[in-house]
Amino acid sequence: MGVTSYTHETTTPVAPTRLFKALVVDSDNLIPKLMPQVKNIEAEGDGSIKKMNFVEGSPIKYLKHKIHVVDDKNLVTKYSMIEGDVLGDKLESISYDLKFEAHGNGGCVCKSITEYHTKGDYVLKDEEHNEGQKQGMELFKIVEAYLLANPSVYA
Repeated sequence: MGVTSYTHETTTPVAPTRLFKALVVDSDNLIPKLMPQVKNIEAEGDGSIKKMNFVEGSPIKYLKHKIHVVDDKNLVTKYSMIEGDVLGDKLESISYDLKFEAHGNGGCVCKSITEYHTKGDYVLKDEEHNEGQKQGMELFKIVEAYLLANPSVYA
């Protein structure tokens, strides 16, 4: 098994606490509301497993994440994708480490580290990461636009 890591930073005019609440704390409710391809997000067991179900006909049926850390004081979350169509037969899991920091005039910088844990001797291609990054940024931009249009939400 190999591990390939990528880092990324994104800035936004949205305050870090608002973005953290939207993307992490209340994502189970907000993401299905903003993204029609997401049917729902279910908590399993003690709540540390989250299963995101997609609507019928979607190329992805579901994704399952294991939540390791949600630190609402330091605005940090760590979780891993442990099941789902995205992993295919080449990935064991994908780990995410996100930190939301104050930046500029009330805005935020979101710092992320993504680690791909591959099966066997498979080597992840940059194009595969770029596709996942593109989809993650799509979600980020949708939530950002919603928060900018609704300044009292999560304030």
